[in-house]
Amino acid sequence: MSTNENETHEYEGPVAGARVVVVGLGYVGLPLAVRAAQVGHRVIGFDLDENRVKSLCAGRSYIEDVPTDLVERLVDSGELMPTVHPRDLAGFDVALIAVPTPLQEGLPDLGYVESAARTLARYLRPGATVVVESTTYPGTTADLVAPLLEEGSGLVPGEDFFLGYSPERIDPGNPTWTLLNTPKIVAGVNEQSQKAVQAFYDTVVETTIPVSSTQSAELAKLLENTFRHVNIALVNEIAMFADGLGIDVWEAIEAASTKPYGFMRFTPGPGVGGHCLPIDPSYLSWHVERKLGQSFRFVELANDINEHMPDYVVRRVGQALNRRRRSINGSRILLLGLSYKKNTGDARESPAVRVVTLLSSLGAEVRGADPFVLEPTPVDDLVERVEATAEEVAAATAVVLLTDHDGFDYDLIARHASLVIDCRHRMAGPLVEYL
Repeated sequence: MSTNENETHEYEGPVAGARVVVVGLGYVGLPLAVRAAQVGHRVIGFDLDENRVKSLCAGRSYIEDVPTDLVERLVDSGELMPTVHPRDLAGFDVALIAVPTPLQEGLPDLGYVESAARTLARYLRPGATVVVESTTYPGTTADLVAPLLEEGSGLVPGEDFFLGYSPERIDPGNPTWTLLNTPKIVAGVNEQSQKAVQAFYDTVVETTIPVSSTQSAELAKLLENTFRHVNIALVNEIAMFADGLGIDVWEAIEAASTKPYGFMRFTPGPGVGGHCLPIDPSYLSWHVERKLGQSFRFVELANDINEHMPDYVVRRVGQALNRRRRSINGSRILLLGLSYKKNTGDARESPAVRVVTLLSSLGAEVRGADPFVLEPTPVDDLVERVEATAEEVAAATAVVLLTDHDGFDYDLIARHASLVIDCRHRMAGPLVEYL
């Protein structure tokens, strides 16, 4: 119940040097924690992964977009305190929930969000602000997080403390649009909460975009990712048809991109990865099915197309080898890029995982080169990690470009490879085939 049933806690404006807690120090949480510390907040970064916390305490970053020297300076100065101990969260002014929201057997798993909310509830005090950043279905903040916080603290959201939602818009490896200059959607469970959420993010980013409800903000995030997911599926399916028709899909895309209105460029690839596209649209599809009893057919179709693009890549490898009187069985296949996205080490849900699995099951000797992926992957026992040297490229029966990291020497690869399946349209030459 409220600490004072006759009085609602009024938002009194931003507090300089607020005590900020960031729960979850992954690709979303760590940049948030570092940026909040940079602008003068006292930040406690909380994560259950002891290796992450040990790395940060030693002044080392494990995310490409967060410089190690910056982490070292902030940790040494005490402006950023990484911890695995919940007790260190006590006395927070603002808490940000930036934990994973995965799928388990195709269904949303909000276990990390629920755990974060229960932990924060133990230390919640009147006048504090809690913001969910994790991508989830509409209604999560108001219908799931709010009751957990109220139950664990005895405080009423929107009255005794402020609660809101601000969807992450982190694009790993993007040097142009960063946390600082990407507009940030902000919402609260009531007007006072919205003011509190916006006031905090106004200290962190250049532009905030207020919306009227947390449900609208949650849907906006899913709309962004579903839009990309569906359009990538569209161009992937067109690429498969174009190959069968003997048409260069990349030339068609370039031509269509000259239209100054009514067209947005999307390109084919070996599949989608990361946390967003393989997972987030399914949250919306599941929610629509649960609430309305209707199928979200666009998402289901996009899932089917994008999930099977690795199969198509392997099929194209087999066809290219067959034309040279070779087979996948017994061939040495060099995969360039194991992460899902260029210039990052993020291999979550990477299509490379299924490509490796399929090639290995067909008898290929699979090798993989990726200077960014340093952490273990689910297929490390199936792929030998190597560097993309001239000798390694020349020794491969076929080279498959899955992730077009800028660090690869594409001229060297094109000169020394006997066959290239280029899924990203980065190379040229008589021995290069495009997806």
